[in-house]
Amino acid sequence: MTLVDLKTWEAAAAEIAEGSLALIAIWGERRDEGANVHLAVRGKGAASAEVITLPTPDLHFPSIGKHQPGAILMERAIFDLQGLTAGGLPDPRPWLDHGVWPQSRATQSYAFKPVIGEGIHQIPVGPVHAGTIEPGHFRFSVNGETIVRLEARLGYTHKGTLELMRGAPVDHAAKLAGRISGDSTVAYGFAFARAVEQALGLEVPPRASALRGVMAEMERLANHFGDFGAICSDGGLPLLNAYGAVLRERVLRLAASCFGHRLLMDRIIPGGVAIDIAEGGAAAITRETAVLRDQFERLVEVYENTASLQDRVVGTGRLDPAIARRLGCGGYAGRASAQNFDARHDMAYAPYDTLQFSVPCHDSGDVDTRVRVRVEEIRQSSALIHALLRDLPSSPLRVPLPESFHPCAGSAVVEGVRGDVFASVRVNAGRVENAYLRDPSWFLWPALEAAIEGNIVADFPLCNKSFNASYSGCDL
Repeated sequence: MTLVDLKTWEAAAAEIAEGSLALIAIWGERRDEGANVHLAVRGKGAASAEVITLPTPDLHFPSIGKHQPGAILMERAIFDLQGLTAGGLPDPRPWLDHGVWPQSRATQSYAFKPVIGEGIHQIPVGPVHAGTIEPGHFRFSVNGETIVRLEARLGYTHKGTLELMRGAPVDHAAKLAGRISGDSTVAYGFAFARAVEQALGLEVPPRASALRGVMAEMERLANHFGDFGAICSDGGLPLLNAYGAVLRERVLRLAASCFGHRLLMDRIIPGGVAIDIAEGGAAAITRETAVLRDQFERLVEVYENTASLQDRVVGTGRLDPAIARRLGCGGYAGRASAQNFDARHDMAYAPYDTLQFSVPCHDSGDVDTRVRVRVEEIRQSSALIHALLRDLPSSPLRVPLPESFHPCAGSAVVEGVRGDVFASVRVNAGRVENAYLRDPSWFLWPALEAAIEGNIVADFPLCNKSFNASYSGCDL
């Protein structure tokens, strides 16, 4: 982390606005000795993130959100959590604070953005939903069946995770990191571990590095199989949802038999991995993923040749590439809208720095294209798993963390299921002084609001699932 003055901070904001720097994350920190706001950015072609820190003795800082709309939700959260005000922030409403905290700065009456026009009415949905899904409130402004504006309000799963990490031993903080968004526990564990390792100057053993890659791609497979089926179900073909659920379940069972946990939670730890692959596990994963891919290809064929389903997904929920770029969208949503960033490729980290693969990128930006990006990623994940297991090296599973060390900081970016996951950590004497982890969904929720405009209400579940943004990942 580099301490900067106000002039340097505003220069970085200008570079973000003009596109020479990409926003990764912005977060606040408030301690007895003072308050700071941190900004993580990535230069064009840079292989790592750069973090700058602005002291805020008056609890104010110039807004990044007024230059880059992808920062708006994060700056709203900064005010809720640390009481730091972003000067010039276009939308200063609370994000996590629902007016029920003991020292709440918000009221329980939330001012949704107004929509004025003849025949406009509102439809409130949530935060409690019919399925077993996370809580979130959606406020639709509609004209007949056409959505004029959608606004999402989250914060219902706020757990105080980042605050719990402060002062915690590094190994316990790693467990908390893996629970920020459970379906991406591998990506979060991976990012946090790499940030700690950068801070301490640790080099992970080759076998541990390869197994991390296998786990990350298995997590990607499980989520993409489930998403593919769920999107098809919302598009009117529940049969594919049943088959997609079966494929996902088989990946989860494979993970349990080979690594001891269905979701691979707590398998990646700072310094390496917590467990080796089970005896015969490499052969089992190689064999089973090949079978799953062949079976999945038959589902893709049904998807492509079912006219009624294609009628629902093609052209629906289009995210304009210009909006995707302005918001900083990554993952399948970004790559479906001409944003070809993939941390595995563009910020190549082990084990991906020795692997060959391409990044699927299209520009149609609709539900169908987000499905097709997932299809291509499933094919690639299967190939990457096979490559990693084919030449699985022999080495220790981890390097021990030093028993004592001076204050140090590190950061890392890891490609998760939804896009890039960022982690920043400062450690001292075996404990975490401060940590921040940023989910890709901070950029996906505003993208969903933009993409749904002009579509009909009945297509919202379809569009929502095609983005599949994490609620918990933005509720911290």
